[in-house]
Amino acid sequence: MRVYLATDHAGFELKERVRKYLTELHLDVIDCGAEEYDKEDDYPDFIAKAAKAISKSPKDRAIIFGGSGQGEAMVANRHKNVRAAVYYGGPEEIVKLSREHNDANILSIGARFADSHKTLSLISDWLETPFSEEPRHKRRIAKF
Repeated sequence: MRVYLATDHAGFELKERVRKYLTELHLDVIDCGAEEYDKEDDYPDFIAKAAKAISKSPKDRAIIFGGSGQGEAMVANRHKNVRAAVYYGGPEEIVKLSREHNDANILSIGARFADSHKTLSLISDWLETPFSEEPRHKRRIAKF
């Protein structure tokens, strides 16, 4: 499985930390940018690259970052086969459920609200949690 990363300036520091963490886990990490901090950059430019990659290969995963994670998820979810879930510091169970019930292949993280230490373990849980394959969840996803 490949893991794509993408962010604008608001999530840049957290993306760099996550990139290092995932690389240390020996995962195949593809960084779609931003490559450097630029407070004037625009998240759709980077998020769309990751979402297009997932659209072509929906069994891979992407983790995208922004201030709230909301706009980033909106951009990602415009692409076929993409199911982006948002996490910004709420109940940790939501991350697991996004995989089990919705087969989320993109996790959008609100970097301004998520605890950076907790985020690393949440990402590990999200990557390791399988889709339940339950017929009711498959049926619902097919309706997307």
